[in-house]
Amino acid sequence: MNSGRPYLKNCPINHLLWPFRNLPENYVVLDMETTGLFDESGAPGIVTIGIVEVSNGKAVKESEYAVRPHRQMTNEASQINGIGDQQAQSFPTFTSQWPDIRANLSDHLVVIHNAVFDWPILIEHVMRYGVNEPSILGVFCSQRAAQPWAQAMGLKCSDRGPSLDTLTEATGVHNFRSELDGIHSASKDAKQTAEVVEALRRFQQSEEESHCLS
Repeated sequence: MNSGRPYLKNCPINHLLWPFRNLPENYVVLDMETTGLFDESGAPGIVTIGIVEVSNGKAVKESEYAVRPHRQMTNEASQINGIGDQQAQSFPTFTSQWPDIRANLSDHLVVIHNAVFDWPILIEHVMRYGVNEPSILGVFCSQRAAQPWAQAMGLKCSDRGPSLDTLTEATGVHNFRSELDGIHSASKDAKQTAEVVEALRRFQQSEEESHCLS
């Protein structure tokens, strides 16, 4: 946590972060880069999948899978993730990598910063390719969970909640995205989400401790 933000340690509105208190010590963070957004043709294609395993507040395993999408990459998406359509078509197929992806997700709570976008796309691909769903413990959206706190803090929020960049700046954690000159990487964004989630958990715990001592 950035020492330049000491006011966040015992901020009285940190009780709004109570959903983070109930997170297990071990979970996985999922992030994906896609060919674009949902449109009249349905779900976008997956281009990369990043999975970070977190244990006792630390990222202990980081995996990224480059996936050949079933749809053409939009120019907007290519500018965001830095991957061209020709390059994406050279990636391995979703089905060839799914056993390993599924194993990394199974038996865990899956944390996603924008779960309302990413998770339906993953399930659409599971159905599209006729593979078995991962046996997970649930899906936790860190964006939605942080929304009441972020709004009380006066942070910029969309209708889904604060962006990962907004929470990165507010919590003062290391900005992995800055290492890539703003390009989005699924594994880096998953690691960024893990850092933000653990910072918010610490803020909530500090609020609980201050009440116990008062």
